[in-house]
Formats: sequence, structure tokens, C-alpha cells
Amino acid sequence: MPAITRGAEYDVIVIGGGSSGENVAARVVRGGLTCAIVENELIGGDCSYWACMPSKALLRSGQALRAARTVDGASQAVTGEIDSRAVLRRRDAFTSHWNDDGQVRWLESAHIDLARGRGRLTGEKVVSVAPAAGEPFTLKARHAVAICTGSKASIPPIPGLETAAAWTSREATSATEVPRRLLILGGGVVGCEMADAWRTLGTEEVTLIVREPRLLVNTEDFAGEAVRVSFEQRGIWVLLGVTTEKVTRTAGGEINVEISGGRTLAGDQLLIATGRSPRSDDIGLDTVGLRPGMWLAVDDTCRVEDSDWLYAVGDVNHRALLTHMGKYQARACGDAIAARAKGELTEDPPAWSAFAATADHASVPQVVFTDPEVASVGLTHERAVAAGLNVRSVDYEIGNVSGASLMADGYKGHARITVDEDRKVIVGATFSGPGVSDLLQAATVAVVGEVPLDRLWHAVPAYPTMSEIWLRLLETYGL
Repeated sequence: MPAITRGAEYDVIVIGGGSSGENVAARVVRGGLTCAIVENELIGGDCSYWACMPSKALLRSGQALRAARTVDGASQAVTGEIDSRAVLRRRDAFTSHWNDDGQVRWLESAHIDLARGRGRLTGEKVVSVAPAAGEPFTLKARHAVAICTGSKASIPPIPGLETAAAWTSREATSATEVPRRLLILGGGVVGCEMADAWRTLGTEEVTLIVREPRLLVNTEDFAGEAVRVSFEQRGIWVLLGVTTEKVTRTAGGEINVEISGGRTLAGDQLLIATGRSPRSDDIGLDTVGLRPGMWLAVDDTCRVEDSDWLYAVGDVNHRALLTHMGKYQARACGDAIAARAKGELTEDPPAWSAFAATADHASVPQVVFTDPEVASVGLTHERAVAAGLNVRSVDYEIGNVSGASLMADGYKGHARITVDEDRKVIVGATFSGPGVSDLLQAATVAVVGEVPLDRLWHAVPAYPTMSEIWLRLLETYGL
């Protein structure tokens, strides 16, 4: 890739070369503009190297093994246990061994320039780049700067935690040794997925320390309960409604966590999975009138409020902290930037429909890749009620569907749809059980498309598949 010259000008400069940044850049180039990405780590970002891909690679082998063991005839063939070294090797392959040469070649093929170094705003449409070696240099944008710096693990203010050498999600997904005892603070997606993964890989004691009254509090209550029951059956201890008072690491390396009620838990490693904070504290926001370290509020084209040139895409805008939603925002944002640069987009919001990312208001799909999986889209029943909707929720046991019983002997799973009774459309759906992630896209289409139930009734599911759950849910509703 040719070197970027000092003081070079581009139509668009993207700060952050993760999945969101790559997609913004690709769309503006497709729209006929020039673009440079500034990145100080690996092109591809957290998703490729420390989040989505490595975490799912760690989880998949255990899912496959347990699935085989639930089918008579196949279970007799499974005579061994997980080979943790083989799983870690496979994980390493999915991260390209933390080498981004392939991603850089993609940038070249897409005609996107790369500036290696830490990018910071130094004024309107001006970005300084501080490379690891060499002198800093400046780039200028003719039309827009897009901040795509993502988020990082949020470390709670617990005494002793800062010096305890605890894992965050990055260390948990890239570790090369299986800890014997793992303590996890947090019962959200990261905490649950990593509890599942490391228990499967051979960690003898895994304990989740959760402040909330249940796991996965942002999903329907039955989903978190299904995961809790499964975890405890597999020897993962779940402590709910407790707070962490203090953390210490002994000279011998043992971690001690003091929790409410006067108890102390001991482990060999501690994972902090208590939320995320924006990577916006050292990118020069103060030079353009914004506060460093803040989430950046944006409109539906991802343009920062009160700005006509600054955009923020992905986690950093706090709309939906998911890779697929960041990519979705990026596609809309890149198209909007290109259209504005060519005078094809008016500033009347109703005219933005082709350039607006609106699904992250109430139509966000997400999968928690635990065993059982949890797949959801849209509003939970509780959130729909809080939003003032007149809703009715319908539940059905997925194990009663023929396709599910074929997938696994004694299949256990649950489904719920939440219906806006005034419009007769589904506003939310949640599934828990093995393999339910494959049900999610149909639910997403129904929610985003606002498909009327009497029309959805004619979307006939193939027999015998798990998708027959849709027929049973609609029958239970009364159609």
C-alpha cells in the first residue's frame, strides 16, 4: 500500500479501522469519494481479533459435541472429550494469528488508503496521525471525518481491581492457557459466553458474580433463566443479586473477591464483564467543542449532533453495541456522506429514508451463543409496555415442534412473540434453545417489515423443521 503523504487531503477520513470503519470507507469509495482510514492497532478491529470471531470459535466445538450427545446413535460414537489445544488452535486460525495482512490487502483492493498510527482530531476536518515510529503528520478531509473507534471494557470502581491484573474480554478471547478457577464479574453476554467457553475447555471452577437478579437482563426473563439452569447443570456457579466489595491478588497469584454477605471467593483468574465505555477519551474531541470520553449522540445518518461534517459510527455512538449493527450504520452513513458531498441529499429528515439507520431504534437482532442459545429481536414484553404499546405476548415450547424433536432427543427450548394489538404486528421475538439463532432472521423480517399477522399466517413453514414454531405461535395467538 503506498505511503500517505504529509498533509494529504481526502474527501473522507475514518478514525478507526474496525468493522464499522471499514464499511464506512467502502461505501464512500463506492460513492465516488476518496478515503483514508487511520488505525493504530489491527485492521478489522475487535470483532476480528478479540470479540465475535474468537469467542464464537471458542464456543463452537463444545456446542457441536453436546449436540452430538443429544442424538441417539450419534451419542454412542462420541467417546472422547474436548481437546482444548485443538480448540485454541482453531481460534487462532480464525483471528489469522492476530495478523491483519489479509485485511490490509482488502483495503488496497477497495482503493482505501491506510495511515498506521493513533488518529486525533486537531480541528474541523483535520486529523493528526501519530505513528508508532516516526514523526506525526496531518491529514485533511474535504467533506467528512467519521469516528469509528468503538468501545472498551468498562472497569468498575471496585477497590483493588485496577491492580489485580484481571482479564477483560480481550484477554478472555485470546488466552493461551486454560485457568483452573475462573471468576467472572457480570452476567451479560460477554460473561455468559466466556463462562460457557472456558468451562467447556476444561476450567474446573467457573463462578459468575452478578449484581442483577438474573442473567441476561436485557432479554426476556425465561431466556436468562434457561441459561442459568443449563449452567448449573454443567457445574457453572451463578451468584445473583450480589455485589463485589473488594478484589485482591496474593503474592502467589490467587485472586480473592469479597462479595456482599461477607463471603470471599477464590480463583486463579478474574474476568471483568460489567459493560462497555466509549473509546473517545483521546481522539481530540475537545478541539471541536466536544467532551472527551463521551458517547457521541448522532442522528439517523450517524452525523454528530450540531455538526455538518463529523460522524460517529458503531459502538462509539451507543445506539446498539453489536458488530452487525455497526456495519449496518456504516453502510447508511457512508452512503449519506457520499450523497451529501455530491449534493444529492437535502437536509430535510424525511428525505433521509434511503440513507438512515433506523433499525437500531427498536428492531435490533442479537444472538447470545451460549448453550442454550438466546436469539432475540425488537422489544421485550416489558419494554413494549414501557413504550406505551398495547401488547400481548404468546409463548410456545419449541420442543413440541417436530423439527426440534428431530434435532435433539428431549429438546428443550422456548419461544415468545410480542404483538402490538393495535396494529396486529410483531414488535419483538425471543427464542431460547439449541440452534435457535437460525430462527432469528425470519423474526427480524417480521418485525422490521411490520408484517401483519394475517399476512404472516401465509408464510408456511417447511415440515419438519424448527421453523414450524412460527405456525404454532400464530395458532396459539388465535389465527
